Amino acid sequence: MLRLILRTYTAAVFAFIFAPIAVSFIFSFSENRFPTLPLNQFSTIWYSKVFEEPAFLEAFLRSLFVAGIVAPISSFIGFGAAYVDYRYKFLGQGFYVALGTIPPMIPLVILGVAMLMFLTQLGLSGSLHSVIIAHVVLCVPFAMALNRLRLSQMDPNIEAAAWNLGADEWRTMRLIVVPFCLPSILSSLFVTAAISLDEFIIAWFVSGLQETLPVRVLNLVSRQASPSVNAIGSMTFTLSLGLVVLAQLFLVGNFRRSAKRRALNGKQP
Repeated sequence: MLRLILRTYTAAVFAFIFAPIAVSFIFSFSENRFPTLPLNQFSTIWYSKVFEEPAFLEAFLRSLFVAGIVAPISSFIGFGAAYVDYRYKFLGQGFYVALGTIPPMIPLVILGVAMLMFLTQLGLSGSLHSVIIAHVVLCVPFAMALNRLRLSQMDPNIEAAAWNLGADEWRTMRLIVVPFCLPSILSSLFVTAAISLDEFIIAWFVSGLQETLPVRVLNLVSRQASPSVNAIGSMTFTLSLGLVVLAQLFLVGNFRRSAKRRALNGKQP
């Protein structure tokens, strides 16, 4: 009985979350300018209009450019920060880890204003550089969390064994630590790219005239109700969902393989 209640509750939560997205998908294929049910005729006219609009294409390319830079930088910094926490013991380590989790906990409006003031002082506001810097600040904690989770599964003696066999620290890092963490590194790449593609509040503050796609959609919706927004939202959601699914496949799939290996090793005499 309890299992049935939990499953029903979970299904209701997912339905509540995804129902608006499903509605947006449905109306993105409607020929009507205003959303009405039932749909009169299936059409992809609004998708065509998106690709015919230069402003949307430019904003989409900017978003891809920003995400393509933010993802590797955030993943690199996040991996380094996670490895420092894993390998070394030092005074204030708890504060160091807590500091790495702060940006996602700050309201995005406050973080956006703070980034705008800081970047203005540096003369970097109003450009894609400012969006990249701000998104890196936001994304690093997610990359750090994924890599900390993976590093927690690594035998702490494996590096010492490699050093005793003659490998230096860099060789051990390159041949043991990085390959072991590769699933979490790839997952952090996909997750941070998805976060960067979807984020619009901070980008709205710091991008100036260099609008990313979410900022472009926000500005469009604030002026008029355009059916193209449903098409843009559907494409963006599909892309972001694909990135998250890839991240899950790398991370969860590797965890299952690791669990199977540990189970098999435990059965060996």
